[in-house]
Amino acid sequence: MRNNESSEDYLETILMLSEVKPVVRSVDIANELGYKKSSVSVAMKNLRERGNITVTDEGYIYLTESGKKIAESVYERHKTISEWLIGLGVPGNIALEDACRVEHDLSEESFEAIKKYIAEH
Repeated sequence: MRNNESSEDYLETILMLSEVKPVVRSVDIANELGYKKSSVSVAMKNLRERGNITVTDEGYIYLTESGKKIAESVYERHKTISEWLIGLGVPGNIALEDACRVEHDLSEESFEAIKKYIAEH
């Protein structure tokens, strides 16, 4: 997994968890992604250094504006692509896996074209 893709996955996970949990902690992210807590801790350090998250003394993780913007963009791509694939008849589990792969590499032009196509049909 490329570094940027990994960062985007972490940010997307923080966003999704923050919608269902009052606070997000490293252990929540590790459990959600099935990663070791030590790996998540290293990733959180990198995201904090890039200014994408803040971490309180209690260990609560919050997206900064830049982190939230990235997470929302990736999440929109994930939802749109997976729903589109399901609509085309792809089984849900395969559509979700494929959306995870495609969401990071698809150009903005292609994504906008897919959104336009969906809206028109």
